[in-house]
Amino acid sequence: MEGNFDFGMIGIGVMGSNLLLNMADHGYAVIGFDLKQERADKLVEAAKPGTTVKGTIDIKEMVSALKKPRKIMMLVPAGKPVDDVIENLLPYLEKGDIVIDGGNSYFKDTLKRISYLQPKEIHFFGMGVSGGEAGARYGPSMMPGGDQEAYQYLKPILEAIAAKSGNVPCVAYMGNNAAGHYVKMVHNGIEYAMMQMISEVYDLLHRAGNMDNKDLHQLFLKWNEGELHSFLVEITAEIFKTGDAETDNPNDLLVDMILDQAGSKGTGKWTSQEAMDLPVSIPTIDMAVAMRDLSVYKDQRTKAAQIFKPQIGTIALNESFLTELEEALAFCFTIAYAQGLSMLAKASVQWEMNIPLPSVIQVWKAGCIIRSALLGNFTDAYQKEPALPNLLLDADIAILLKNRESSIRSIIAAAVQAKIPVAGMSSALAYYDAYLSDRLPVNLIQAQRDFFGAHTYKRIDKEGVFHTEWQQEE
Repeated sequence: MEGNFDFGMIGIGVMGSNLLLNMADHGYAVIGFDLKQERADKLVEAAKPGTTVKGTIDIKEMVSALKKPRKIMMLVPAGKPVDDVIENLLPYLEKGDIVIDGGNSYFKDTLKRISYLQPKEIHFFGMGVSGGEAGARYGPSMMPGGDQEAYQYLKPILEAIAAKSGNVPCVAYMGNNAAGHYVKMVHNGIEYAMMQMISEVYDLLHRAGNMDNKDLHQLFLKWNEGELHSFLVEITAEIFKTGDAETDNPNDLLVDMILDQAGSKGTGKWTSQEAMDLPVSIPTIDMAVAMRDLSVYKDQRTKAAQIFKPQIGTIALNESFLTELEEALAFCFTIAYAQGLSMLAKASVQWEMNIPLPSVIQVWKAGCIIRSALLGNFTDAYQKEPALPNLLLDADIAILLKNRESSIRSIIAAAVQAKIPVAGMSSALAYYDAYLSDRLPVNLIQAQRDFFGAHTYKRIDKEGVFHTEWQQEE
């Protein structure tokens, strides 16, 4: 007998519960499964009056309660837990049912799961979800990829609960196979880069400019009202005014008490690794990963500081400098997006995913960790050329970057002189300069490779592959 529920969720922690409650608020009957009875009870207790929400610890009951084709989403840790859930579900699934992995799974694992379930005629979707707990409850950004025919059953529900930008839902079909998880992986790489460069700006203002948290809060508030308007700049402003509840001094702020060792869940590393395999250049994302890795070596950094005793320079924070810094960060954000989107363009072809880049931009515009006013500048570029291989090839984007070019150069020069590491921002400028160079010095590298390894080279004046015996006998 067919059930009466529209959507099922496996894993009803905060994220899973919030997504179900969001669906229930939009008129869908939802049911959630968890191994813990208290989570099932808590889900029901959190439901608004008049909505249809059920919690259960019986997976068979959950599957039986769903309308066909059944739509079941998992929000469990990536890796083996996802495979375990699939095996537990299979005895109760039927042809045409749809299973969604909403976690941060590695896209190649998603490809394996699609191949495993296709012969069983079960549709498997990898779907990136961005926006955190609040986004899940009131409007996330979602990136589903898989069987396009099956997406028609998911589309009404996902569009109902998604964040909206200009009344357009921030969810769209991201392409074939594992496209959804691939787009989310690159999204996370861009997120790494943006966070790294914001931290560099903070370091420059705080250590070299002696700006206190109160003034940092006001500056980031101001920036969030302009071209840097974004989720990450917004929350950074909030961080600078958040007190430390663990101390007795009301003037103590939490950010000053947090250890300078960054954590990560590996998605940034995946982005870098996959980019190298394509290959495509994303040095700013790579550098963000590298700097998180470097931060872990706190003891070594402390010892090195004692040995070298670096003297941090002083920067005068006048209005001109702060304007340049704002423009420099906007420049760097644009480069980070350009690198990530160029990776998606290349991967779309390489992996035959057919990722619609205009839709990716729309999905990231609201409810998303990397949402930013700058994305509005990219819409026209991809409307003109949906398969644009790199944002830097768009004439309007080129104008925006050229107008900010002097600012990024000035800021990096000031940072270098003050001994403030700006590895992310420096890599963004280096990428920009290299991409704009019609001749790079790798002709010398090719000569070196041929000299020591007979790796051959090509010439600029005729076709063919050549090798030279470089060492001449005297």
